[in-house]
Amino acid sequence: MLKGPLMTYQPYRSNHLSPAEIDAFEPIMKIGLVATITPEGLPHITMLSSLKASDESTLIWGQFTEGTSSDNVVNNPKIGWLVMTLNKDLWRGTGNFTHTATSGVDFDAYNNTPMFRYNAYFGIHTVYYVDLIAHTGKQPLAMGAIIGAAIKTMLAKPFLRKKGAPVMNPWTMALFNKLDNLKFLAYIAEDGYPIIIPVIQAQAAGSQHLIFSLGAFTDELKAIPAGVPMALFGLCLDMTDVLTRGVYQGLRWVGLQRCGVMKVDWVYNPMPPVPQQIYPPLPLSPVRDF
Repeated sequence: MLKGPLMTYQPYRSNHLSPAEIDAFEPIMKIGLVATITPEGLPHITMLSSLKASDESTLIWGQFTEGTSSDNVVNNPKIGWLVMTLNKDLWRGTGNFTHTATSGVDFDAYNNTPMFRYNAYFGIHTVYYVDLIAHTGKQPLAMGAIIGAAIKTMLAKPFLRKKGAPVMNPWTMALFNKLDNLKFLAYIAEDGYPIIIPVIQAQAAGSQHLIFSLGAFTDELKAIPAGVPMALFGLCLDMTDVLTRGVYQGLRWVGLQRCGVMKVDWVYNPMPPVPQQIYPPLPLSPVRDF
């Protein structure tokens, strides 16, 4: 059976993928997210458009740049994942990382796709394998509920703006405040697996807080306990993105709206060529190796 919030609030479908679902995961042009756990026990989200199914019970992704998730899964194999197709069909689930490969059928298949075969600068150098535990089945993205929640969030956020040291810079706040950008949160459920929930209605309330009104996935959002570490990932359709993290303060009345509130204490640039922490700012150090 599914564990945690997925069991309680989403219909259990299967621990296997159907042939139609395997085909739906195949295109590179989709949203693929993997939530991992840092050595400190905190949730982390990475966009991996190469995420797909190798077979009915195995997920894979191909690595072509160096980032954080590859190290995280070696230290802790528990992952959460999300796939959203261009027509807004959505799957979410959990799995266990098992091993990597630098050759083989999946390795060759990745590097023979047009995106990597004709790329003069990089190709897939490692394939990561995950045993599928369970998934929600195909779900439509409830845009009507999301639009309503986004309007409520917009009305609420002026009531939470506070003065203080800036945490998110203007570019990060603008990304979260653009209503048609995609946003997803992750937290670690009681069973130790990260859970990803779409919160497209999330917006910045000043530079220190991200908030979201209830709409789609309301029961799952209500089930998140206050005080847990939370990651919130923002993504533009031009594939620029940013990752924030902080402590979830639970559902609160903000103005006349009941909203989930995360106080941001960490901001990360996941994009190549140099993924790195943005806040707290890293100290400058001299370059000694050339």
